[in-house]
Amino acid sequence: MKRSKKQGFTLIELLVVIAIIAILISLLLPAVQQAREAARRTKCKNNLKQIGLALHNYLDVFSGFPPSFVSDVGSNTPGGEWSIHSRILPYLEQGNLYSIADLSLAYDDPANGDIASQRVDTFMCPSEPNDRVRKSGGVPIHYPVNYGYNAGTWNVWHNIDYTPGNGAFAPNVSYDTQHYKDGLTNTLCFAEVKAYTAYNRDGSNGTDTIPGTPAEVEALIALGGSNKSNSGHTEGVDGRIHQTGFTVTLPPNSNVTGAHTDESDYTSCREDKQTTTCTGATYAAVTSRGYHVGIVNVVLMDGSVRTISESIDLGTWRLLGSRNDGEAMPDF
Repeated sequence: MKRSKKQGFTLIELLVVIAIIAILISLLLPAVQQAREAARRTKCKNNLKQIGLALHNYLDVFSGFPPSFVSDVGSNTPGGEWSIHSRILPYLEQGNLYSIADLSLAYDDPANGDIASQRVDTFMCPSEPNDRVRKSGGVPIHYPVNYGYNAGTWNVWHNIDYTPGNGAFAPNVSYDTQHYKDGLTNTLCFAEVKAYTAYNRDGSNGTDTIPGTPAEVEALIALGGSNKSNSGHTEGVDGRIHQTGFTVTLPPNSNVTGAHTDESDYTSCREDKQTTTCTGATYAAVTSRGYHVGIVNVVLMDGSVRTISESIDLGTWRLLGSRNDGEAMPDF
């Protein structure tokens, strides 16, 4: 009786099988990546939704939305420049963290311990590659944020007469719903920003002329000042525009070439620094940017979350950034 030979794969057949598997994997990976990005985008939008709800809970308690910060120089108001993010912590299930903060003191006062370096999940987009504590000399000092408040078009605040800009939030002011003349549904509240953003500051007293292009902002950066390579939007407790806010000077995701990168921001002079560098208004081109291709996520003052294309008309974007322009709001 003859024994039958075992049938196995030939080399060619094996190579064909391997090639087929490789093709299937190459087809599958983009689908997996797309599914992951969709999940990250959904989480990002949910974070903004939670911020919107927290702000409305704050409104219910205090009959007004929080100020962007409270000046502690020259205006006889107590406390340091605590951010909106810090003020809404109790409404984000962060009561324990909030309880160790004394808002009547500056956030860097030793009495406030290490609150500045604590991570809050709601403030971080899952697509942010730099989700890490900021250190100085190896010591944790700050944690960044990925969502900034709407400080308006360009003129954020005047450092001598304390006149606010046209944004949804401003220093030393607690707006209630009647202040949003354009309606809560037509006013930006918070939008995505990138952690560790490069920015230029304190170069000049600025000008009332609003830059209309990245090149015009780059020209302002070139005038001098201090160029920070990667510290913008890294101090979640600080209410100044370059740390926890944005302006609608330029469309979302605009490229602005500065001293260190093509995603730079500009602040003519820091708010609340009139005793040193800022003797007039603070003008800022602090752009909303995110990691979801072609878009940024935002929450409006009514608490609704929207996705905004980076190709949005600049005029429409600026109308969204103003609480009281009085102009008809086009579709967006």
